[in-house]
Amino acid sequence: MTTPKSMTKETLVKAVTPMDDMAIATDMLLSAKTAVRSYAVALTEAASPKVRKVLKSQLDTAIKTHQKIADYMIENEMYHPYDIDEQVEHDMKKSEIARNLVENK
Repeated sequence: MTTPKSMTKETLVKAVTPMDDMAIATDMLLSAKTAVRSYAVALTEAASPKVRKVLKSQLDTAIKTHQKIADYMIENEMYHPYDIDEQVEHDMKKSEIARNLVENK
């Protein structure tokens, strides 16, 4: 990979590492949301009380996992669920960084 002369390896690592952390956290958050939905649907379809009990336990775990990931992202300023303008600005900055990385390859 070639980089512009103004971009040192250190600068590139600083620019990419937060994006990697954010990408991983975002993927985990989306997976947790999918798990919550899947367990909720399965719970409504289950006929057996034993199966419902297991699914309810798994649903509770999935909800807790989602909350932990969301809290991590909020604390690390990766996710701004209470301020849409701030979230949009954040997303625009990250997309600009990603675009610049691709254009400067």
